[in-house]
Amino acid sequence: MTKESQPDLIIVGAGPAGLSAAVVAAEHGLAVIILDEFPEPGGRMLGQFHEEKGHWWVGKQVAHHLIEQCCALGVHIRCGVSVHGMWKNDQHWVIRTSDGSITAANVLLATGGAEIPQPSPGWTLPGVMSIGAAQVMANVHFVKPGRRGLIIGVNVLAMAIARELSVSGVSIAAIVLPSQSPLSGTDALPKENVEKLLGLSHLAPSAFMRMGGRAAHSLKMAGIVSHFFPRRGIKLWDIPLKLRTSAVAINGKDQVESVTLADVNGRGETIAGSEREEAVDFVALAGGLYPLAELASVAGCPFVYMKELGGHIPLHSEAMQTPMSGLYVAGNITGVESALVAMAQGQLAATSICRDVGLLGEQSDTKLAEAKQKVQQVRASALIQFHPGIPKAREQVYKMWAKGCGNVENN
Repeated sequence: MTKESQPDLIIVGAGPAGLSAAVVAAEHGLAVIILDEFPEPGGRMLGQFHEEKGHWWVGKQVAHHLIEQCCALGVHIRCGVSVHGMWKNDQHWVIRTSDGSITAANVLLATGGAEIPQPSPGWTLPGVMSIGAAQVMANVHFVKPGRRGLIIGVNVLAMAIARELSVSGVSIAAIVLPSQSPLSGTDALPKENVEKLLGLSHLAPSAFMRMGGRAAHSLKMAGIVSHFFPRRGIKLWDIPLKLRTSAVAINGKDQVESVTLADVNGRGETIAGSEREEAVDFVALAGGLYPLAELASVAGCPFVYMKELGGHIPLHSEAMQTPMSGLYVAGNITGVESALVAMAQGQLAATSICRDVGLLGEQSDTKLAEAKQKVQQVRASALIQFHPGIPKAREQVYKMWAKGCGNVENN
């Protein structure tokens, strides 16, 4: 029987966490198979690039390096394979896929995150897409999503991808708020969006804006800033950011032709008579990300809800263990953070697995402690923070774990 047919470790997800974990596990002698439903490995890294500490971090290059390492170590990467079921059979996990079943003693779920749908009137028209889809079109397939577009929704994902699109030569008319609805919630409110942006002031394109944003954030001036925020918006990377403007409707007959915009007051309510048309041929909806954790639920893993981490996540230890023997998690399934954090978590999860199967010897505690410290260091220095309060939320999860799964809600 080959290592491919009987692996020691199955990793579900070929993104930053899964690929990084596979490298560490294979280096320690484990036979590893990675499963991913997409046609090529790399996950969201393939479309990501951003400036960090004076240098451009290019996700496609990082992904290719990890894939080369995996191949050199004998890791089997199987793409185009969907995983739709898993259960424990004696000492092994049975993974049911679109290409048959496979078993292993240990499984790492590194399924990442998914975009939150942000409905808007007219959002079923051709030419309306998620912000992530626009990113993939432009940065992975090198196809512009349209001649001129509009982004609806203000969050770290929208801001990061807006810059990527700008650098890629995609024309963006503006970034605006969604209109008020039961689903948009605080995403449609100017003050709450100003608070989010002040927390992201380190991403601003100029030193003046970074300094002013940090000062306003520390002084809790979101209300004042939102009140005096110019109705014409401010420009970031030549893209108008309009926090006093909402998208009322997306218009078109057979495809997107325009968006009806309107000014809003401080409570996010439309100001009568301010409606006007903005001619665009595509719209990108930015609702943020949530942990893609359905497989952990199928496996029977208990869940906890952490708003700061993006929603419901499987209960896990700092070492990436779940309460289910032989089942581990890493990356955005444990809470939405950057690709760099996901990579460090993948390395930690693999170190934890190698320790649990007895491959680290007398250095097991030291190596695990070093891997934990690396995650903490990467998190503390990460340029992109999706939610405030992530470290504190992480500590809460680990305390729940330490208390023996107390305060746990099963999904």
